[in-house]
Amino acid sequence: MESILSPSDLGAITLTLKLASVTTLLLLLIGTPIAWWLARTTSLWRGPVSALVALPLVLPPTVLGFYLLVSLGPNGPLGQLTQALGLGLLPFTFAGLVVGSVLYSMPFVIQPLQNAFSVIGEGPLEAAATLRASPLDRFFTVVLPLARPGFLTAIILGFAHTVGEFGVVLMIGGNIPDETRVISVQIYDHVEALEYTQAHWLSAGMLLFSFLVLLLLYSFNPAKPPR
Repeated sequence: MESILSPSDLGAITLTLKLASVTTLLLLLIGTPIAWWLARTTSLWRGPVSALVALPLVLPPTVLGFYLLVSLGPNGPLGQLTQALGLGLLPFTFAGLVVGSVLYSMPFVIQPLQNAFSVIGEGPLEAAATLRASPLDRFFTVVLPLARPGFLTAIILGFAHTVGEFGVVLMIGGNIPDETRVISVQIYDHVEALEYTQAHWLSAGMLLFSFLVLLLLYSFNPAKPPR
């Protein structure tokens, strides 16, 4: 395998898997309460929040990456905040990649969770309430088990989407070996250097990975045959 993939390729693969794992975990922690609120609220803020969550679906990745780069830069409000907190500047670091990936992959985690929470309805929660279960107990003992398919879908989509990122990670992270150079950027580098054999190996691996992800996703959510 070492003759096929260079140390730089292996480093990009390792970094990409690390980025996707961290991003997916953070999105589950951040996205679950947001999805729960969106599934149950009747607030007027539901529309704007839903639109904000879904914005990465239609926004060019380079636009999101550009504004992240500006806001997290030395003169940006978030950049000044991270410097004041002693965190330094996030652009062109792994932490910056995580921030960009969390924002860009957010709808791929929140929307499946929101759909799963919406399907549950009020019946099971009301039944648990009659047994004097607290709201927290109801969420962990009733909601989470019933929403498990939604969580599996969210994990698969969030992880896979992060693996396939290009525009956002290139804008916010650049192309630093073993620091911000992910698989998609490594493929781009190979193509620019006319190293098509190496690009083929990485691209074929991404193609196989994408197919397996979709196969796994559809196995969790099989289509119902028409009647």
